[in-house]
Amino acid sequence: MAAVLRTISTFVAVLGVIAFARHASASGKQDAIDRSLIDQYCITCHNTRLMTAGLSLETVDLTKVEAHAEILEKVIRKLRAGQMPPVGRPRPPRATVDAFATALELALDQIAAISPNPGRRPVHRLNRLEYINAVQDLLNIDVNPSWLPVDSAGIGFDNNADILSVTPALMARYLSAAAKISRLAVGNPAIRPAVQVYSAPEFSDQSVRMGDDFPFGTHGGIAARHIFPLDGMYTLTIRLQRNSIGDTIRGIDNEHEIEIRIDHDLIERFTVGGKYPGHDIGLVNGIPDDDVVAQNLHTYRLTADDHLEIAVAVKAGTHLVTTAFTDRAPAVSELVPLRPSSRKRRIFTDDAGHPNIETLSIDGPYAAIADTTTPSQRRVFVCRPAAVRDETSCARSILENLAQQAYRRPITAVDIEELMPLYHFGRQTGTFETGIEVALEGLLSSLPFLFSLEHDPVDSQPGTVYSLTDMELASRLSLFLWKSLPDDALLASAVENRLGSPTVLADETRRMLSDPKATRWINDFTEQWLTVRNLNAHEPDPDRFPDFDDNLRAAMATETRLFFESQVRQDQSVLDLLRADYTFLNERLARHYDIPGVYGSHFRRVSISDPTRRGLLGHASILTVTSYADRTSVVLRGKWVLETLLGAPPPPPPPNVPDLEDIKPGTAPRSLRERMEQHRESPVCASCHAPMDPFGFVLENFDATGRWRNTDAGATIDTTTSLIDGSSMAGPEELHGYLLNRRDEFLRTVVEKLMAYALGRSLEYFDAPAVRKILRDSSNENYRWSSIIDGVVKSEPFRMRRVSDETDPQQRTQASHREANSQRGK
Repeated sequence: MAAVLRTISTFVAVLGVIAFARHASASGKQDAIDRSLIDQYCITCHNTRLMTAGLSLETVDLTKVEAHAEILEKVIRKLRAGQMPPVGRPRPPRATVDAFATALELALDQIAAISPNPGRRPVHRLNRLEYINAVQDLLNIDVNPSWLPVDSAGIGFDNNADILSVTPALMARYLSAAAKISRLAVGNPAIRPAVQVYSAPEFSDQSVRMGDDFPFGTHGGIAARHIFPLDGMYTLTIRLQRNSIGDTIRGIDNEHEIEIRIDHDLIERFTVGGKYPGHDIGLVNGIPDDDVVAQNLHTYRLTADDHLEIAVAVKAGTHLVTTAFTDRAPAVSELVPLRPSSRKRRIFTDDAGHPNIETLSIDGPYAAIADTTTPSQRRVFVCRPAAVRDETSCARSILENLAQQAYRRPITAVDIEELMPLYHFGRQTGTFETGIEVALEGLLSSLPFLFSLEHDPVDSQPGTVYSLTDMELASRLSLFLWKSLPDDALLASAVENRLGSPTVLADETRRMLSDPKATRWINDFTEQWLTVRNLNAHEPDPDRFPDFDDNLRAAMATETRLFFESQVRQDQSVLDLLRADYTFLNERLARHYDIPGVYGSHFRRVSISDPTRRGLLGHASILTVTSYADRTSVVLRGKWVLETLLGAPPPPPPPNVPDLEDIKPGTAPRSLRERMEQHRESPVCASCHAPMDPFGFVLENFDATGRWRNTDAGATIDTTTSLIDGSSMAGPEELHGYLLNRRDEFLRTVVEKLMAYALGRSLEYFDAPAVRKILRDSSNENYRWSSIIDGVVKSEPFRMRRVSDETDPQQRTQASHREANSQRGK
């Protein structure tokens, strides 16, 4: 009976909201919203005398919601999340809360529809990934990521224009990168030889095929996509892994075969090992001078890889270079022990097992010649002067062609006149190609290329709103979906002013999503939103997790990337991120999950029958980055769920919080849950942990590397937990159900994260109506990715911009980000 009454109550409340919305829409005026809920449940704390959390609702006039939009959006978020009124205080019925929040949303959305505020993205500098992709698409040339510094993240993403500042040191790096790129693009024959060393991951298992870049029938080794600047001779050198004591090569009692390939073509096969089998007494002891056999054996163990070197002629361009052991002899019989380091792995001093390749060095070019047929040169040199008198006109044509795409807008005579003096300067000191190189260096470090510029209309008034030009919209769209420059088709639509048509904009969006370049944003967004990028810096304790190695780390990250890409490419519902019954595994990761029947290093789609592994919350990548090195963390995992999936980050911890007490030797085993409960006995700690810990406790069956377990430190794991609203759940499967029951919060969070990423700025309160509109429109298509992305691209914040004024709260946010970024740089 109670359930029936609640249903009737909710139905009546919704009817009242609908009636309010219809009346408001028809009249163009806002009716007064009943503020009895605020007066009865909120004013007690949020009044002008107490100002709890710095907020007073006493003076908020609900007949003028536009004047209090910032506060009311905060109220809506707290009410929707069930965070207010606080637990333990009197609470209105849920139906009443939902009806009140809906009424506020409708009123605010109506105001936004009449007078939209799209916000204002500041000047956007191309971040490292965008710069690399832009150069690749412009010049058909790969860029070494190490040439540019890593960008800081702002509100979760490193494309946030608020923190993409420019310092003299950063500009120097961009100038240096532009010089290197321009030399490569034109094929400058004066490029000097250089050595590039590629190292195998320190803790990789080289007894298996290392990935799809490697030939079948091989194991171990290194794969490198190397930029060969010129046609010439290059020396390729292989070095094998040494013992931790004595620096001798390990695992060469038997003969092994190593091959080198370039773009899968076999270049050379070497043999190593087997010449002096037996134990090397010189590994830990001195060798008598008259023991010639031991001397020869020890010398061989130091120098056996000296001959693993070859000089080969290579054409200019980026080529895949691989070196690996063949499976011919001997057969792999055991896993390779891991190399020790200061972080302690298994220390070895014996010669058993299989050798590892440690480094691949590429040295060159020597005897280099300038090739005029490389992909980058074909892209740059759209003409070649037949005589000296033709050089200036040809140079102008080359620069006009490149600047059109590089500047992401129609070029002007001024643009070319700024570049031509650079060409003439280079031509005076060298050849025609030298002049183009200098001009190209200037283009790649110029303001129009480095920055995505959006200009306010002439004589625009502060606070007014205007639509972006088609060229500016094309630039935003390409930075979002391709992390790069617009292509010729998108530029053509922009030049012809057709992107203003919703149909054309939707068609271009679908075309760009279907392009392979869309994988760039998919992977970048996935790694940053889900924090999987942090996996590279995460090192589980080798004493507690000896099976964790770099192969497993790479497999974890690949699973999440492939899973997310499949969701977008197959246009699944966003909700499938939580409930999908499949994933992508190779043998290494399947073994970690105890899933049988998966063999080899190749990733393939695998159906998941275990409900605890479904969706993102079953991914070891996420479970690992939300753990500490030596144990799981209910706090980190709970915080990740709140922040990443529900958009409700907890408050920061108070200062001087004590660490979790370790288990003392000789005491009875205690699970992490027992130790956490003791930690939370303090009311101060409990107030922060109460919203977070339940989400972490239900995931406790996954250890700190995402592997399933039933005990913790010898104690049975109990995942049953109570939420702050009084409900309970146990285990990952019930957490999936809980999140799906709160689908509105999850969907809103996904849209907010995606919109912040697409806009390249932090979201503000005035963006909330646009988020709600995207959710309403996409609900008709079951929240498929295509509808969400289409909604973001069609939204006012994406297509429009606001002229700045001194009262703009977004300016304060941006200023605070810039100040924080400045302090980090000191």
